[in-house]
Amino acid sequence: MDLDAPVPLQSFGAIPQTNATILCYNCGAPIDGTTSAGALCYDCVKLTVDITDGVQREAVLQICRDCDRWLQPPNQWIVAALESRELLALCLRKLRGLSKLRVIDASFIWTEPHSRRIKVKITIQQEAFQGTILQQTFEVEYVVGYQQCPDCAKSYTANTWRAVVQVRQKVSHKRTFLYLEQLILKQGAHRDTLNIKETKDGLDFFFSQRNHAEKFVDFLSSVAPVRSKKSQELISTDVHSSTKSYKFTFSVELIPICKDDLVALPIKLAQSIGSITPLVLCYRVGTSINVMDPNTLQTADISSPIYWRTPFGGLADVRELVEFIVMDIEPIGPSKGRFVLAEATVARASDMGSNDTTYLVRTHLGGVLHPGDSVLGYHLVGTNFNNPHLEALEKSNLYAQQIPDVVLVRKHYVRNKKKTKTRNWRLKRLGREMDVDGDVHGNGREERGNQRSRRQGDQDTGERDYEMFLRDIEEDQELRSTLALYKASQQKKGKTMGDRMEGIEGAEEGTVTEHGGDDDDEEGLPPIAMEELLDEFDELHLEDRGGD
Repeated sequence: MDLDAPVPLQSFGAIPQTNATILCYNCGAPIDGTTSAGALCYDCVKLTVDITDGVQREAVLQICRDCDRWLQPPNQWIVAALESRELLALCLRKLRGLSKLRVIDASFIWTEPHSRRIKVKITIQQEAFQGTILQQTFEVEYVVGYQQCPDCAKSYTANTWRAVVQVRQKVSHKRTFLYLEQLILKQGAHRDTLNIKETKDGLDFFFSQRNHAEKFVDFLSSVAPVRSKKSQELISTDVHSSTKSYKFTFSVELIPICKDDLVALPIKLAQSIGSITPLVLCYRVGTSINVMDPNTLQTADISSPIYWRTPFGGLADVRELVEFIVMDIEPIGPSKGRFVLAEATVARASDMGSNDTTYLVRTHLGGVLHPGDSVLGYHLVGTNFNNPHLEALEKSNLYAQQIPDVVLVRKHYVRNKKKTKTRNWRLKRLGREMDVDGDVHGNGREERGNQRSRRQGDQDTGERDYEMFLRDIEEDQELRSTLALYKASQQKKGKTMGDRMEGIEGAEEGTVTEHGGDDDDEEGLPPIAMEELLDEFDELHLEDRGGD
């Protein structure tokens, strides 16, 4: 039985269905009339419909020259780097009409850095007609304008600070403040300061906000033994809103004990911290005072709360050190770290050739001293000290016989005074103002001359203290490890006072020469390796060289 081939059912009575077709009224192209909105083809929609209409194509951005912060209306200043996400968000918020559109993409277009122009390419989407979504890309140009922020405006006027931290130490030198200055620079703790003023006994740090001052006080407490007090002064009050304005003062006092100071402890305090001999040498100052008995190498720590319960002063400081010559030295016993106990025979350098007086002492410098070396120490024989704790030791039956004639402190490296020391390193310095009282009582020349001589004396004293601090850095490797030393430039760049006060940071430049000619002048001085020095990258500045 033969079967016919299968026949599809749709062939019977099927009516062909075609889409409704119309012509685009703009270009005449055939389009689907059921889906085309506005009787326009896709190409004509793109050409005739502009969804970016109503969006700004130009805008202005305000930046502060001093702090490099951008103004975010109405009155907020934000930190944003060039071509960063924060700056891009600020640019998009500045455009009126963009909030009604859907932003698909946004990116920066490169412009010349000096053009003060920022260009942004933005891609947006919007429904042009019912069922028709259109996507377009356009560019916006921003003009960068300069406007000073309120915080920077306050810094250039007087009496605009809100909090001040007064750091004081009652000693005759500035070595502790020089060390503290380097720690502040290394950690960047001075970033929020409005101004730094140098006074007779310390430094004043001015801040625009109270929390910045409290943060700075916490930093000082973490690096030095201090005690602080807080006071406040009412500036103004509003009786309608019950708001008050205060100025805050934080008084921070450093313990008046410095490195290499000779200290006579109270007998009860010495017994409570390990029964150490009351006559000790301070070999380190950190968050506490580290003292050592040079006769036995016994050490002890005196924390800040313990010190302020029974405060005491130093018996002698580094300005009273006397130079001795080592005649003979012999290690006799234990060692503790870099300290080696030894017995040494020394004579005063000023007595050489005039008498044969020598002193047999015990010292902790057995690892660095050799016969013929120079060493600095305190000469106690024939010296009068107005110190009640030392008088108590002299009257004590237990400690009276333990007071030595000489206490050796550190090795002395002979330097050539005729030649200026050339260093291949340098330190940064804080830009500060001198607290000089401009009111001179009387109009006579004598008063002005006395004031000028006092300023010159303070400047000379500061230079001597700074040179002594630089020598301590060269001689003490442990001290160098806590500081940031920078490579000095090969040319000596002279700086005026105005240049140094322009920023919050300055740099002490030094003359640099190749090493090799100074080895004979400072024999035995431990060199500072180049690996310990940091590179400093100067910013690019355009200088007008005139007729060069």
